[in-house]
Amino acid sequence: MHEPNDRPSEHEPPRRTFLFAGAAMAGGLAAGYGMFASIAVRFLYSGAAGDRVWVFVSSLQQMRKGDSVRFRAPDGATINVTRSGDAGTAADFLALSSTCPHLGCQVHWEGDKNRYFCPCHNGVFDPSGRGTGGPPGEAGQSLKQYPLRVENGLLFLEASAGPLGGARS
Repeated sequence: MHEPNDRPSEHEPPRRTFLFAGAAMAGGLAAGYGMFASIAVRFLYSGAAGDRVWVFVSSLQQMRKGDSVRFRAPDGATINVTRSGDAGTAADFLALSSTCPHLGCQVHWEGDKNRYFCPCHNGVFDPSGRGTGGPPGEAGQSLKQYPLRVENGLLFLEASAGPLGGARS
């Protein structure tokens, strides 16, 4: 009688190879899901409270009444800072997001028309950032406002420090 052969046939992979391939696959999946979780946490918690910093924008002398400058915050947000008064206080300025809430296009200040304008769909915002025309006006949308302060003739804006708190000075 023939006894069964205890060795695997030439066409069957050895048990170690099978276990190694399974462990490699499980490790790859764990690494992939770990990376996904890391990115998701950074996205969901990038603007957590406490990650705010005051950043220098301009000296008061560099901006005249009616001037507007585009400013990039540490987190990458673009902000329009407009001067509307001459008293030398933070109340003379307004800092509004330059991103239209309708479709994310970039708005700009039109001093001669006393408004912010979005060229994508003719969106119009009044000097306070409230939508008054086009799709943002119809939807009652406004531009996000940022806090400002003046110290020693310098204008500062409060913004997010960036992803995961960013570098602080």
